[in-house]
Amino acid sequence: MIVRQFLHTDPVGISYLLGCGGRASGAVIDPVGDVEPYIRAAEQAGLRILYVIDTHVHADHVSAGRALAEASGAQYVLSEEANVSVPFTAVGDGHELELGNVVLKVLHTPGHTPEHICLLVTDRTRAQEPWFVVTGHTLMVGDLGRTELAVSAEDGAKDLFRSIEKLKALPDYLAIMPGAYAGSVCGRSLSGNPSSTIGFEKQFNKAFRIETESDFVAFMTKDIPPAPPQAAELRALNSGISAAAL
Repeated sequence: MIVRQFLHTDPVGISYLLGCGGRASGAVIDPVGDVEPYIRAAEQAGLRILYVIDTHVHADHVSAGRALAEASGAQYVLSEEANVSVPFTAVGDGHELELGNVVLKVLHTPGHTPEHICLLVTDRTRAQEPWFVVTGHTLMVGDLGRTELAVSAEDGAKDLFRSIEKLKALPDYLAIMPGAYAGSVCGRSLSGNPSSTIGFEKQFNKAFRIETESDFVAFMTKDIPPAPPQAAELRALNSGISAAAL
């Protein structure tokens, strides 16, 4: 398997290029900014970009997903729960995207936003069990994603509690590849480390450790930091609802 991690600083976030070198099949997840670095990285790795995936409709930056899909001839992928007015390939919980010997299994994980998905990644040349999970803004190193950008903070927290129960059921050894790190406005206690494991987060992530829904909702709705500037406008723009929102 080929995996490339792109660490962004303005805005703070993480994108991924991954795929099967043997079958020259790749995907880009949560691209930000200029599309050329992704196209160049794919060419250097010998990958053809088949899918460009946004884990959710972003509220902290303008997504490059549609632009990259158009430039590369890839399918633009979002959750079937996404309320957008742009063409996309819809995926639901349990749906699998094949990249040669690499398989991305969709996990519907609402909470940060109602349409959020995570991607469970398996390299069948290594094992039939998953290797890592791309978690977007659901589970990050040291924290979970804020819950009030698309619905009420309480409703989002209730959804997120059910989503993290799904992630907690994954093997402890499984690596997590998050969508943000320290400095992002989408979490409160984020680490500067851009990767972790399910087991480590169970031990040291305060929000991820909480076991009851009531305690979890209280924790997630306390001391919420200011929303990202123009969050509503950015979600609308990324949804294709208001191209003139900015």
